[in-house]
Amino acid sequence: MNTTDDLAGVVLAGGFSTRFGEADKAAAELAGTPMVRRVVDRLAAVADDLVVNCRDEQVARIREALAGCDADVRFETDPVPDRGPLAGIRVGLEAVEREYAAVVACDMPFVDPDLLSLLYDRARGADGAVVRLEDGWYQPTQAIYRADAMAAACQAALEAEEGRIVAAIDRIDAVTVEESKLADVDAATFESVDTREALAAAERRLEE
Repeated sequence: MNTTDDLAGVVLAGGFSTRFGEADKAAAELAGTPMVRRVVDRLAAVADDLVVNCRDEQVARIREALAGCDADVRFETDPVPDRGPLAGIRVGLEAVEREYAAVVACDMPFVDPDLLSLLYDRARGADGAVVRLEDGWYQPTQAIYRADAMAAACQAALEAEEGRIVAAIDRIDAVTVEESKLADVDAATFESVDTREALAAAERRLEE
């Protein structure tokens, strides 16, 4: 299903990558391709309004990492650095020009476009669709949100000094999709590459 006329994409890249070391994980190469480029390329399969949220000092580095990318990407920087992913989601969603947006963290380079399409279908008529993993936790940084509703919920959560993304999800009418119902989705989609060890493991898997 082609959703590009209705769905935007937001890549969260503004974190300080403390677990990854001094380098910016967004621009770190995974088997020769920057991780943020892998995420953008996969998002571009289902969305044509793409926004990267990051800090001011990251823009040049991420722009270079996306050089030659077919997708037209805009940057929206955090007005206050390091307020966490909740603030990044709000900034990104306020910038998109579609009713719904797929929000994906930059350290999830194996995000499955088929999952995003499935979540988009489930989100229609609601404020979003979020996967509940088999361990009971939600996966809020690979989800679909109605842009205006989730941006407002993020702002309300921030004002209440609630830093977790689920604090915003609790304020919207989001559909829950159980991980057990995602048999046709690539099992690697939720893999997070947030340490050097995880990067090495992901590279080995790609080589295999």
